[in-house]
Amino acid sequence: MKILITGGAGFIGSNLCERLLGEGNEILCMDNFFTGSKENIAEFKDNSNFETIRHDISESFNIEADFIINLACPASVPFYQKDPLKTMKDNVFGIFNVMENARRLRISVLHTSTSEVYGSPSVHPQPETYNGNVNPASIRSCYDEGKRAAETIMFDYYRTYGTDIKIARVFNTYGPKMLENDGRVVSNFIVQALKGTDLTVYGDGKQNRSFCYISDLVDGIMLLKNSKKFTGPVNLGNTYEFTIIEFAKLVLSLTNSKSKIVFKDLPKDDPVQRRPDLTLAKEKLGYNPKIDIETGLKLTIEYFKKKLRV
Repeated sequence: MKILITGGAGFIGSNLCERLLGEGNEILCMDNFFTGSKENIAEFKDNSNFETIRHDISESFNIEADFIINLACPASVPFYQKDPLKTMKDNVFGIFNVMENARRLRISVLHTSTSEVYGSPSVHPQPETYNGNVNPASIRSCYDEGKRAAETIMFDYYRTYGTDIKIARVFNTYGPKMLENDGRVVSNFIVQALKGTDLTVYGDGKQNRSFCYISDLVDGIMLLKNSKKFTGPVNLGNTYEFTIIEFAKLVLSLTNSKSKIVFKDLPKDDPVQRRPDLTLAKEKLGYNPKIDIETGLKLTIEYFKKKLRV
């Protein structure tokens, strides 16, 4: 199968490229390299089934493929807030371009949405039936509302044209091929611990998060891709929950770091709790994350040790 992966050089995209190439698929990796990394896909350059297409998803395209997986959008707070209007364009114009390409070819689209569509939730854990609590005027909303709008557009294509769609709502994910400067809590803590600098905790550290190792997320995406007559949206992630302060202490322990924990003000509209309800994913996809947090963190720490040469 020839699969177009938009955002294919990013953290999730490059891991997905690896899995799909391993299964014998032909991969067209589209990326504008704003947050995607050529280093992430360097290992595939000699693979005859892999092709890189430098293109910005907010601009129209016409590419022949059998299936599209859309991951193209900055996904970490510092990057998507750097140019909020561009982030919104990537979400809204980008999904229109993806869906038009799919409609023309009469092929399926799998779109990675986000747990951010739930905003700062008043329901915990978050099931797909929860409509969210998002502030449309927030500095985070270019991403949150952009992803919500993308889901709306996809369902309107589904209802209007019958285009086959699949939507995954991705919760916090970590693992090899993350950027060291992406501003996510896992990479922040690991890099700070390995460099011996203070670990930065925002707020009082009592916010709750759950963390999913990348191979478990890729498993979920593959299950959704191969599912029949299931559009989602469906949550993908891990239900094991930590407070941020507990997580910081675990990273310090696993890295044998002497770094200290320092506290800074909590950013506006930062959610205080986030954990997926995976009932639907288990029922419809047989999804069951396998990698425990310590195993996943050790693998991620080893990746960053090599990357940072420490």
